[in-house]
Amino acid sequence: MMTRRRFLSSVLGSFTALVLTTPAVASDNFFDFITKDSKHSLHRRRHGAVSAQAHLKSKPREPAYAGATVVDYLSLEKPGTIIIKTHERALYQILGNGKAKRYGVAVGKEGFQWAGVARIGMKRENPVWTPPAEMIARTPEYQKWAAGMPGGLPINPLGPRAMYLYNKGDTGFRIHGTIHPESIGHAASSGCIRMLNREVIELYGVTKIGTKVIVI
Repeated sequence: MMTRRRFLSSVLGSFTALVLTTPAVASDNFFDFITKDSKHSLHRRRHGAVSAQAHLKSKPREPAYAGATVVDYLSLEKPGTIIIKTHERALYQILGNGKAKRYGVAVGKEGFQWAGVARIGMKRENPVWTPPAEMIARTPEYQKWAAGMPGGLPINPLGPRAMYLYNKGDTGFRIHGTIHPESIGHAASSGCIRMLNREVIELYGVTKIGTKVIVI
């Protein structure tokens, strides 16, 4: 009967023989497999990260605003009515017959958005800009303009035209030009609706006092 010691010696001898007689390439392949698998995994992770970065870089940017266009727009509102869709950063002037003129605008930043129905209560060329008290509190350097910044200045944030929105009195909101044309298409204002200067001049010229304005 084989003793335990003889059995262990036999197993150990067989294992030693197997190791000594197995071609080196088999051992190399085994470790190469582990190494290559790790390399492949690392490559996949790196490649994935590079691909993600490349995707972000190659993601097409939103086209720059090219100017107002006439678009199809069904509405029960009468011609001349202004509808501002803040989520689209767009102002629509109803033309009638299923058409509207669409202007790109800047709207209120988060915390400054508003919605409702108003009317054009006043219009001004080269409007005076008077920062409200809360704006002065946020930006103390505006204190020097507390009595109003004269219109026509190149730094006047209302630009060349302003239409004042009323609803049982002045709402404090305006549709006006801007000294920051790059803000068009963004939520960038303190609640007012900004337009390119050439386009606010155009809209101003065809918009009457009392015109209905819907902000949604």
